[in-house]
Amino acid sequence: MPITTAEKRSTFRGMHDAGCFVLPNPYDVGTARALQHLGFTAIASTSAGFAWSIGRPDNRVSLEDVLQHLTALCDAVDLPVNADFEGGFAHKPEKVAANVARAVKTGVAGLSIEDSTGDAANPLYERAFAIERIKAARAAIDADNSGVLLVGRCEGFLVGQTDLNMVIDRLNAYAEAGADCLYAPGIRSKEQIATLVKSVHPKPVNLLIGSPGLTVAEAADLGVRRISVGGSLARAAWGGFMRGAREIAERGTFTELGNGYSGAELNRMLG
Repeated sequence: MPITTAEKRSTFRGMHDAGCFVLPNPYDVGTARALQHLGFTAIASTSAGFAWSIGRPDNRVSLEDVLQHLTALCDAVDLPVNADFEGGFAHKPEKVAANVARAVKTGVAGLSIEDSTGDAANPLYERAFAIERIKAARAAIDADNSGVLLVGRCEGFLVGQTDLNMVIDRLNAYAEAGADCLYAPGIRSKEQIATLVKSVHPKPVNLLIGSPGLTVAEAADLGVRRISVGGSLARAAWGGFMRGAREIAERGTFTELGNGYSGAELNRMLG
């Protein structure tokens, strides 16, 4: 029997109550179905991976592109999908709310709103304004009792503002404004992670792991509730593609093609 959107959302909320789970990031329908095949219990979209898949740089896709992508992911799998909804594709809170309302209609079980502006001179929204944006997203989610989980993101570490106390202060403010889960991409050390988890308790924390380092077990021991990998799986796929293509272009040999995944297995998995 097909899993309903309401069931996906209820399951996803329950996953945040205890333990630690991995929320890997597919970049298209095929990779989403592959992750379901491998036994993951939820997935999350990646703004970067999706952008690269349609020939654009990160943060250069339109709202319409993303809504279509999220609908396709939600329709393709029986898993909850958390949306990387960037900054809500708007600045003003009322516009964020309108766009979040449209994202909810795609069937997502969760979505994140970040506080980065895209302006190098002022990379983070002013604190009070950022809080208003989270409040607006919360109101849009609650307008039809959708049950979508809201993730509040502070992008400080990604834009060079690495004062952990500032990041924690913002995340706690986002929690008060209605965020269900908190996320500070870019924190890496065990000390930073442990401090953040303790400081925002009891809200669950999402940790980004994009390179070798912590294991799932180590992150769980630090109190992390969920782990995502952002665009890293997409980068890994692009790594294989570029190595193979570059070898052909520069050397006229095809050695790297021998490292590809079995076509027969892909057909069985996606059939």
